[in-house]
Amino acid sequence: MPFRPRAGQPPPGAGTGTATQEKAAYPYAGTDATLKQPVVWNGKASDSDTLTANQQLSGNQKLISQDGNFALGFFQPAGEGSNGKWYIGIWYNKIPVQTIVWVANREKSVSDPVSSNLIISDDGNLVIRLNNSESPMWSTNIKNNTTPNSTIATLLNTGNLVVRHNSNTSIVLWQSFDDFTDTWLPGNKLSRNKKTGIVKQMISWKDHGDPTPGMFSIELDPKGSPQYVLLWNRSVVYWGSGNWTGNSFSGVPELSPTNSYPNSAYTFQFVDNDEETYFAYYVTSDAKIFTRAIVDVSGLFQAFVWIEAAQSWVTFFTQPKAKCSVYGACGENSMCSENAASSCSCLRGFIENYPNNWVLNDHTGGCRRNVPLKCGNNGSMKAKQDRFYLINSVKLPDNAHVVDAANTHDCQLTCLNNCSCTAYSHNGTCLVWHDHMMNLQDNTGGSSDRIFIRLAASEIPNSETKKWWIIGIIIGAFIIIGLGVTIVHFLHKRRISSINQGDRPLIRFKYSDLQFLTRNFSETLGAGSFGSVFKGVLPDTTTVAVKKLEGFHQGEKQFRAELSTIGNIHHINLIRLLGFCSEGAKRLLVYEYMPNGSLDKLLFRDSSINLNWKIKHQIAVGIAKGLAYLHEECRDCIIHCDIKPENILLDASYVPKVADFGLAKLLGRDFSRVLTSMRGTVGYLAPEWISGEAITTKADVFSYGMMLFEIISGKRNLEHTETTMETFFPVLAARRLLAGEVQTLFSSELIGGVHVGDLERICKVACWCVQDSESSRPTMGEIVKILEGLVDVELPPVPRYLEVLAQGIENVGFFYSEPTK
Repeated sequence: MPFRPRAGQPPPGAGTGTATQEKAAYPYAGTDATLKQPVVWNGKASDSDTLTANQQLSGNQKLISQDGNFALGFFQPAGEGSNGKWYIGIWYNKIPVQTIVWVANREKSVSDPVSSNLIISDDGNLVIRLNNSESPMWSTNIKNNTTPNSTIATLLNTGNLVVRHNSNTSIVLWQSFDDFTDTWLPGNKLSRNKKTGIVKQMISWKDHGDPTPGMFSIELDPKGSPQYVLLWNRSVVYWGSGNWTGNSFSGVPELSPTNSYPNSAYTFQFVDNDEETYFAYYVTSDAKIFTRAIVDVSGLFQAFVWIEAAQSWVTFFTQPKAKCSVYGACGENSMCSENAASSCSCLRGFIENYPNNWVLNDHTGGCRRNVPLKCGNNGSMKAKQDRFYLINSVKLPDNAHVVDAANTHDCQLTCLNNCSCTAYSHNGTCLVWHDHMMNLQDNTGGSSDRIFIRLAASEIPNSETKKWWIIGIIIGAFIIIGLGVTIVHFLHKRRISSINQGDRPLIRFKYSDLQFLTRNFSETLGAGSFGSVFKGVLPDTTTVAVKKLEGFHQGEKQFRAELSTIGNIHHINLIRLLGFCSEGAKRLLVYEYMPNGSLDKLLFRDSSINLNWKIKHQIAVGIAKGLAYLHEECRDCIIHCDIKPENILLDASYVPKVADFGLAKLLGRDFSRVLTSMRGTVGYLAPEWISGEAITTKADVFSYGMMLFEIISGKRNLEHTETTMETFFPVLAARRLLAGEVQTLFSSELIGGVHVGDLERICKVACWCVQDSESSRPTMGEIVKILEGLVDVELPPVPRYLEVLAQGIENVGFFYSEPTK
């Protein structure tokens, strides 16, 4: 076989890292882009972790901890809007992803790091000065320092910057660990000093490009209970950890040290004595992992571990679980929905305050009115000028005011008679909201509450006109109904003609057509990296799936040219493109409808459907045939680039259809950038994605192999459970395959009726697909022949890349749970 390893071949992936690659991957703005740059003191280069009284740090100079893991210096945030804004901060020095753990001058940036400097002033304080000004823009504010001229500042291996006496370093005058920003490092304490009343808080950044203190924070419970809490605006508690039970918090059992790694690498400490109350966590000395916890700009409290093999931070803890339970996550005058593709949306008549932040999934800025309210001097004028629209099935906003009103009409008048009233609700009790609404949530199917939102008259059709229409309909009921039926029939026939015009393979839809066919995009089938999918029905009753594309900027001519190519690709295992819409910035694709949805739903989410081995084998072969057609039989080779269960759809007979195969072609050269920025997990990415090599069809083969493991086991390869695990499933399968024990991986119910030889064959294919070297992987055409039993295949080696990845993944608690025998 062409994918059989050659004798004497070095381990795939060995020696692939280069200094050039490391340098290119280091994104810190304003540095020389090396992983460890020496600090320059008076023109002499030397590694240093300490700043003394006769030295200064400016430009691209840095302090580096003795172990080289942390650096301190000037930096620019990686997020948008940070141009020309520089800060002094601490970051991970060896990690090629900008990860800031502390910021000094977070409330006031500097415009030029070369003319600014970090020095120890005459009074012993560490300060930031602009253009050698005598007045510092930031200071450690050390009080009562008895020996100011002998102060030094040292960056410790823990990431803590300390200011202390040079002659007696055990005396710490100030430390960055006492000055939390948004990050909690091992060894730091979340505390409350009972004597001074000082409370240490973690406070989120304002947005991803601005470290200014944001709206969310975490601290020990202000009421004194032994727990820590998340707060909005330093006042509203929206989540709590539950009380300390002795080795963990009652509401966060996943952080118990008795659970699987990485928690076994941690020790937790909660102390409550006469001096202080604090909670801290520590990493055992032999763990050798980078870990941190943050309060994100979205209001979530998250913990991460760095996975070296994947070159990314992996989340192993997030609270709260429900995104809409974060107070103020969507800001003012917006709606939060747990099930929507985007959790936050502005109410009708409102627009985003900060649109650029919304693109970065920071919605805390909320929404503002399109048209100001016209509030007159008396109730009658107000009634004519402002109107209301109704939203059903909601969880009502916070801070409602109860007023005396006998019915809904009186409640409405009460709101109209108050210029600051923005909404009302009446369900036996009249509730009104003034100025701004916060935490309005969509609760479809779970609540009968409804709310009336006040808008300017121009935002809502004239109610007087509507009333006359009602009168006219009543008077001329039979005439209007008859005329209406005639008009509807005429328009329906005209719409059918418009939709089906021409003999081209693809139907060109108008945007208004798709609004009509999808009932204004009211029924969502799913959402992915490139847009949401909605259910629609054509005039001939054919059900379709309509996908709204996001982030596509091709010109009209180029878009249609690419679609004409994709539209001519027909295969039983590829989703069929029926039509498209291209109007201005609107890009939509119309596909055939798949009643059994996506493969991930059937494998991982719908426990009521049991896919037997015959169906699983049918799915595996069908996907391989679809990819083989794209790779080997099309006029132009098409690399999918995003093979995963979410992109495999199933028809009524469970025949698989590869979906979104045209997006790689539509995106063209931008696809790798888009995929890199949008991928949710690293579970399906071939090593060449991470190393930056050119992508070939073998990247799809690797992704197919990782997915094949999931089809066999019925579980995510990166699944996290609370059970004690053995190892990462793909590695475990490869090892058991070599030992001739692959059948021991599965319960009898899971593989009932399957021949051991068939099971070994499909596991061999999966293991060959995920080999490190592209040349060692089979083609999709060869995979089809093997799965159909036409070609035999030898035992594969355990992929080295997966073994390395498994070591990192096991460090964050993602494991395969073996079935009970």
